[in-house]
Amino acid sequence: MPESVGVIAVPEKPRRIRPATIDDAEAIARVHVSSWQAAYQGLLSQAFLDSMSAQRSHQNWTHILTLGAQDVRVAETAGDVGGFIATGARADDPSDSTVGELWAIYLLPDWWGTGTGSALHQAGIDALASRFDEAILWVLDGNARARAFYERHGWRADGERKTATIGGAAVDEVRYRRRLRPAPTGEP
Repeated sequence: MPESVGVIAVPEKPRRIRPATIDDAEAIARVHVSSWQAAYQGLLSQAFLDSMSAQRSHQNWTHILTLGAQDVRVAETAGDVGGFIATGARADDPSDSTVGELWAIYLLPDWWGTGTGSALHQAGIDALASRFDEAILWVLDGNARARAFYERHGWRADGERKTATIGGAAVDEVRYRRRLRPAPTGEP
């Protein structure tokens, strides 16, 4: 297979999951943009997806990693980052000490279906479980692939919905919830 500039071939070796550092911001941005452009085709405006910039995303991820408010982990092989997960306090109520949030999990499209997403997911669940009893996440209603992934990993839609604006368009999102620790005796 010919090598493409800027594309990381799917490695044969197992991937390593590790905490992200500020030095990973550029690679995380590249993964973020590539993943969105592939995963959200038909769900978001193509003009918006085409306009996404790894440079702008790099600035955003540099800021996020500098603040340290989110626990960000990367999947890498031989120093090449091909995926990441970000978790932390929930956006709508950061003071809630019982419920955290899975903010993002993205992989380069070539890494989809390799088990890396499940490994990253487990690392994120472990990070959340160290701080919270439950976790939530928001997913585009029409994103069947992501919804199936979350459901395979124990997440359940909890009935909450919201409309968000992405790329200038209104999109429907569904909230998922997952218990991270056993419920106290007497609770469902």
